[in-house]
Amino acid sequence: MNKIQVVSWSKQSQIAKIVIDNPPVNVFSADVIEQLTLVLDEIENDSEIKVVIITGQGEKAFVAGGDIKSFPEWMGKGVEEGKQKSLWLQEPLNKIERLSQPTIAAINGVALGGGCELALSCDIRIAEEQIQIGLPEIKLGLFPGAGGTQRLSRLVGKAKAKEMIFTGQPLSAEEAKQIGLVNHVVPKGKSLEKALELAECISNFSLPALSFAKRSLDVGYEQQLHEGLVTEAEYFGHVLQTKDVKEGVEAFIQKRKPKFIDK
Repeated sequence: MNKIQVVSWSKQSQIAKIVIDNPPVNVFSADVIEQLTLVLDEIENDSEIKVVIITGQGEKAFVAGGDIKSFPEWMGKGVEEGKQKSLWLQEPLNKIERLSQPTIAAINGVALGGGCELALSCDIRIAEEQIQIGLPEIKLGLFPGAGGTQRLSRLVGKAKAKEMIFTGQPLSAEEAKQIGLVNHVVPKGKSLEKALELAECISNFSLPALSFAKRSLDVGYEQQLHEGLVTEAEYFGHVLQTKDVKEGVEAFIQKRKPKFIDK
């Protein structure tokens, strides 16, 4: 029996759009995790793609959370078994973070638990004004295990991350923007439109330059400043060897628009 497709993707020009479609509220289930992993592998191997957008189907949810009904079978089987479950949950989100292309989360509905963690793995987050976002796992006697304790604290600071995780209280879109959890707040139904607007802007530029900039930011952020500066210099050295930097500089000098070839 074939599995129902709960994750799909499409490509328009150089922009890939991933849609989580697991009604009624796009739960982050085993099928979503499995299919999202396969979709990300396909995107990673498509050299034409410059930007990746992730969103949820429908109006209710981006991704409402994990598949809580499956949790009982995880319990009481030993620390190592629990650790492997967490690593399994983390893997597709790690893949998103490691993509060479910039990624944008178009948060069109509630993003709780695994949905918040999915958004956190993206480079840019756009939230519709009506959404709620947060990590409510503490209410189940749990804490986030798909990267939430690590990515949230790095994004909004340790103290605010602790408050969100210890209380389990979600934030409104505007509150999330105030603490830097989301980049933009847009009217209901407009998150994908804004994501496409940003993606089209980004896709005008050289993919090697975008990828090296992303790596420099991500790798350097985990380092001491003096180490991060060396990391930046290393990737700067790489980008200077590309054909696109030659084209970009020549176009600037000649006062014309560059024609990047992503090499």
